Amino acid sequence: MTNLRMAVIGLNHNHIYGQVRLLMDAGVRLAGFFAREDHLADAFRQTYPDTPRADVAERLLDDPSIDLIVSAAIPNERTDIAISAMRRGKDVLLDKPAATTLEQLKRLRTVQTETGRILSVYFGERLQSRCSIKAGQLIESGAIGKVLHITGMGPHRLRRKTRDPWFFRRTAYGGILVDLACHQCEQFLHFSGQTDAEVLSASVANKANPHDCELQDYGDIHLRSGITTGYLRVDWMTPEGLPVWGDGRMFIVGSEGTIELRKLIDVEGRAGKDHLFLVDREATRYIDCSEVPLTYGNALVSDILNRSETAMPQERCFKATELALRAQNMAEQLDATTFQDD
Repeated sequence: MTNLRMAVIGLNHNHIYGQVRLLMDAGVRLAGFFAREDHLADAFRQTYPDTPRADVAERLLDDPSIDLIVSAAIPNERTDIAISAMRRGKDVLLDKPAATTLEQLKRLRTVQTETGRILSVYFGERLQSRCSIKAGQLIESGAIGKVLHITGMGPHRLRRKTRDPWFFRRTAYGGILVDLACHQCEQFLHFSGQTDAEVLSASVANKANPHDCELQDYGDIHLRSGITTGYLRVDWMTPEGLPVWGDGRMFIVGSEGTIELRKLIDVEGRAGKDHLFLVDREATRYIDCSEVPLTYGNALVSDILNRSETAMPQERCFKATELALRAQNMAEQLDATTFQDD
């Protein structure tokens, strides 16, 4: 156990439950929460009935006994929450995306540098994926040689009836590449071992939901960094018949082998999740990753206590967000000019 205390500000995405749980499992005490919406607060209290609800966010931000602010607020509100927390001497764990515009990201970088606080981003598609963690270990050990290409696919189920109105407002969620493909951008940097990348091309579209005019239900990005290229695709197209929210996959091509990840389901194959397939010079292998430890929560607590960067380099949090934002801007500029009438 630690003496660290956290408070939650903003419950607008269900990721907040995973964020809180990983920190509680690492010994952090939940001291309070704030939410404007009564229905979200009532649901949160069902899980954490002994946690007091603050009447205003400032009551938690100004509490000197609270070390960490955790937020899954509406995406375009997260930057201001993080800045307010860091300026009051608190570390921050934000759900992705941390920012919905490059201007917001610039302000986050400036305040984080000025205050020296930790700003961590919950890129759960890698950090809470056992097979993704195992893939990183294999790559680091040289199992597939140099990483040459990464294909990342992040399909999601729309679940329209469960979504609040902000989910369908472009300014609120930031665009599909910012909202979803930031996961894949972070994984590209991690698995390639690079600190930066170039966005070669990007696209977004509304292909199947014409009545939701501000919703983008499809997007892709083409990246390059050093000898590594990547193709990243995200969408809101998961069929209702799939028993999980998305068939998340990743293919990593190395100079001496390949890794395939089926993160949530092996369709008509092995039961469960976290499937890894390795092909090297000797054979093909299936690796069961169900017992691979999830270390992000403990690492983040250690970073808070020791002022270190073991959970994730601070710059990668920013750079993954920046790549998604630049790709989003590129895609929307292309969309605005390509399909104009002659």
